[in-house]
Amino acid sequence: MERLWTPWRYEYVSRAEDSSRPGVPEALSAWPGPRGDDKGCVFCNMIAAVDHAIDEGMAVEDAERAAHVVARGKSCFLCLNAFPYATGHILIVPYAHLDSLAALPSDGAVEMMLLAQRVESVLRSVYRPAGMNFGLNLGEAGGAGIAGHIHMHALPRWIGDTNFMTVTADTRVLPEALDTTWAKIRRAWSDSER
Repeated sequence: MERLWTPWRYEYVSRAEDSSRPGVPEALSAWPGPRGDDKGCVFCNMIAAVDHAIDEGMAVEDAERAAHVVARGKSCFLCLNAFPYATGHILIVPYAHLDSLAALPSDGAVEMMLLAQRVESVLRSVYRPAGMNFGLNLGEAGGAGIAGHIHMHALPRWIGDTNFMTVTADTRVLPEALDTTWAKIRRAWSDSER
């Protein structure tokens, strides 16, 4: 029997199962947690922990690297999917905790789409994919893993990128660690601002 060792995945799997504060990486664990209306939301926790670390003196780049936040807009932010379907899997996430695209204010919806256009350009420049998938899954029945907080998926795709491993072993083969992906995309994002 062949074994595919993916030790870097253990951190994500164990963190997801054991975390009482989903979305908060170990490097940002000083975040005191939500106050008031706790939504228990991965995205709300993540961005609050990043902001707390920055407010407490951590460098912006270090705090954002810890949570794999790629960039921020006025209404939305970009982060890597902690459980990517493919290398370069980015999420475009509104700051507002909403479970419906129809509830997203127009300025947030416009920014989400403008960010999606820029994400496409950056992913094409970094990974040279043969195609792309962009999409939203609304509600648990619609396939949303985090049904309470809408987010758009952006995935680079290549011919033959789905293989027998996904079908027979329920395993995805990812050739690059998230920290490496974050550094490549973050650099390309900054370069695209010039």
